[in-house]
Amino acid sequence: MKLWFLNTGYLETDKNNVVGCSVIGTYSHPHIQNEWIKLPVMAFLLETEDGYILYDTGSNPDAMKGYWPKNLQEIYPLYQKAEERLADQLALCGVKPEDIKKVVISHMHLDHAGGLYLFPHADIYVPKQDYEYAQVMVHKNPDPALHGGYVKADCEAPANYVLVDHDMELAKGVELICLPGHTPDLLGVVVHLDSQTIILPQDAVYTTEVYGPPAKGSGLCYDSVSYFRSIEKIRGLQKLYNALVIPAHDWEFSKTIRFAPDFYE
Repeated sequence: MKLWFLNTGYLETDKNNVVGCSVIGTYSHPHIQNEWIKLPVMAFLLETEDGYILYDTGSNPDAMKGYWPKNLQEIYPLYQKAEERLADQLALCGVKPEDIKKVVISHMHLDHAGGLYLFPHADIYVPKQDYEYAQVMVHKNPDPALHGGYVKADCEAPANYVLVDHDMELAKGVELICLPGHTPDLLGVVVHLDSQTIILPQDAVYTTEVYGPPAKGSGLCYDSVSYFRSIEKIRGLQKLYNALVIPAHDWEFSKTIRFAPDFYE
């Protein structure tokens, strides 16, 4: 089995949107200090015995051209070079979108579901509660600024959705794990390579600072109790498998990763 890390650009935002509280109800930064930081946006390609599996799809390439609502363009501006578009990143691995028959979406936020339009032919595995919540958010109010981190066009991408509400094995050596908290539910992936086990928790672990210990909350958090439980679930799996945990949006950590066309196996 092979695992490629795909570089699909980066966002910028105020750090206070990322790191919130160290324990439930207690803020780690009582005196707010503004710090503008970079957030890498990664997708992941797996080559398994059952074919290719893509985990997350990054941001829509037209995000800053009106695809995202203005408020999100300002809070989380996307920086993406042409070669960082998802199809171009897959090409570095010798793969086309149509070669991929299974796609896992960690959650339906704009920087994870933005490439769904490329996969109308694939089975799309999504966390059931988050998918349903996203549909309510984007359809209950005509104002896109009130849709939270969801974009209506992403949520309406034509696809064969498979709604997941429990931990499961997707392929030999590939496990999906439910990690609610950041959103009503979120799918992480545990990858058992020959050389090591890698845990991809996406926004259940924003950065190494958030992961701790002690764990710190995230500015974007649907359910703080579930959020901290999910972090401890990840920590337990890390200990069980002596695994490497990959934070979703840690700029400094991303500098230690070998991106496509290099791969892990």
